[in-house]
Amino acid sequence: MAYDPGAIDAALAAAVGDEPALIAELRGAFLESVRRGLEGLEAAQGDDHWQAAAARLKGLAASFGAVRLMALATEAANAPAQDVGVLKRLKRAVERL
Repeated sequence: MAYDPGAIDAALAAAVGDEPALIAELRGAFLESVRRGLEGLEAAQGDDHWQAAAARLKGLAASFGAVRLMALATEAANAPAQDVGVLKRLKRAVERL
């Protein structure tokens, strides 16, 4: 699945129009939320917390059109808690946002 760096900006532009400052602010808020979501996965104690954190991250990614992140969050939801490989791929994806 390819990474589309413009998808987030396109989703924001569709929501707020041609307002570069507002788009940048919302993009920053999105990235901060994604980082908190990733921290939630890293801190998850057990499968229930892990799956809930993955679902929150997936919903956030879906809201902003971050398809690759959404797919990885889905993968996380289906993986055992604290799956090192999934966490590594998620961290890499977040760095690319």
